[in-house]
Amino acid sequence: MSVIDTVAETGGKSVAHRLRFLRGGTLAAYTLDELDRLAGDLARRLLADGLRPGDRVGILARNGIEWVLLDLAAIKAGLITAGFEFGKFDDPAALAERYGLAGLLSDLAFEPGSTKARDLRPAVSATLEAGPGAARPPEAPPHAWALDDGTTLKFTSGSTGEPKGLAATVGSIESSIAAVQSIFHHGDGDTILVFLPLSLLQQRYWIYSALAHGHDVAVAPFEYALPVAAQVRPTVIMGVPGFFESLKKHIERGGLDPDDLAGRKAAIEALIGPGIRYLWTGSAPASRDMLEFFDDCGMPIFEGYGMNETCIVTKNHPGANRIGSAGRLLPGKRARIDADGVLIVGADHPVNTAYAYCAPGESEKVFLPTGEVRTGDLARFDENGFLWILGRADDVVVLANGKNVHVRGIEERIRAHAAIDQCVLFGSGQSYLVAVVSPAEAPVPDEGRRAIEAHVGEINATLPKDEQVRRTLIAPEPFSIEGGLLTSQFKPKRKEILRVFGDEIAKLHGVTT
Repeated sequence: MSVIDTVAETGGKSVAHRLRFLRGGTLAAYTLDELDRLAGDLARRLLADGLRPGDRVGILARNGIEWVLLDLAAIKAGLITAGFEFGKFDDPAALAERYGLAGLLSDLAFEPGSTKARDLRPAVSATLEAGPGAARPPEAPPHAWALDDGTTLKFTSGSTGEPKGLAATVGSIESSIAAVQSIFHHGDGDTILVFLPLSLLQQRYWIYSALAHGHDVAVAPFEYALPVAAQVRPTVIMGVPGFFESLKKHIERGGLDPDDLAGRKAAIEALIGPGIRYLWTGSAPASRDMLEFFDDCGMPIFEGYGMNETCIVTKNHPGANRIGSAGRLLPGKRARIDADGVLIVGADHPVNTAYAYCAPGESEKVFLPTGEVRTGDLARFDENGFLWILGRADDVVVLANGKNVHVRGIEERIRAHAAIDQCVLFGSGQSYLVAVVSPAEAPVPDEGRRAIEAHVGEINATLPKDEQVRRTLIAPEPFSIEGGLLTSQFKPKRKEILRVFGDEIAKLHGVTT
């Protein structure tokens, strides 16, 4: 039976494994069987309330049991979910109208009558209040999903413009979960911690995996990741590189001897708990320094590559790990490098072949007539089949002398300093590169500024003249998601940073505005 079919069917789920979640400030739990029965109850409520298979329901909420429950109920009822990142959208009624929602679960209030979409919170709350032991009518047959059906609408977390909406097919979800399971073998004894937004479809994969393969899963909002980890003692943590970078720098600021590997591992376990089987990272470039910080002390961390339009493409894993690479192709995926050095990805089961929502011409830039996806990432494969990402095609800075500078590697080296959280280089059309640095902490004392400048100088000494960073601007406070300079996956929003610091950057280049 397929994963989505397993989720759609009610009954016979594990009573030995649990979903744990925060509710009312405390950690609560349902067995997977109880969770499954609750989802079945909610599916019946939604259908009895007038929703029909094929209707679209939106979720604009923080990570929690309500998010999980509605998502699973939608799969059972044949409803299509639209997951919106909480904090990025602020008008539920406008969302409902823009995306044709028949129902909406929102942590933000909206006025009755402001939208035709049903408020789904009463149905979700009633289901949770009744509990998994409530009497229930006979089960209706689960919805039958076809591999080409789009079961959920996901949105890019890009740095500019309106997010692009993409309907993910059942086949792409099935193949991705199956491929990951074939190399990591999640099962009895595993607890996977989910704290990135559930609006990111891959985070929901872990819940589907738990129902299909029998393991525990814990769900928390991002800000509670470490407190929840201390209680549930996960064996697997998935985090963007920025999350693991922050752990590394926190430990380094504690004055730990860098050669004391046992002490380093103990310090990591004090933050995320003992019993880690492996750490998973991706979604943004990871520095070699960070990866080696964990891996060298016996805390394996595996980097991979994927994007909304492709899902997971490559992954390092036990027995096939090359630090600095993005791993080898997963089953069902294929890839090639085009004449411009850009990675092109194909799949047995594509996520889709066009955006459902985007600006005119956007689909044609990404989805090729061959059914492949033009990723926009410069890449190469080595002789052993490991993928190496060289940077974004649009991250190449062209100086006034015509020199093309791939800035990603330089930015990573600068970012490795404990006092630096992010670094973005600018210089297109100018004579030299300048850096905008996001400090790890603010305010930055004079000695911290001198240390940052010395660090940049040391890197410059190893670089050709055109790749050297001539001047550095230290931002007054760290970049943040709330401040609009980082995406939800902690990637710097290059264009937004340029907009905010444009005058200062111009002055670094000797241009007065």
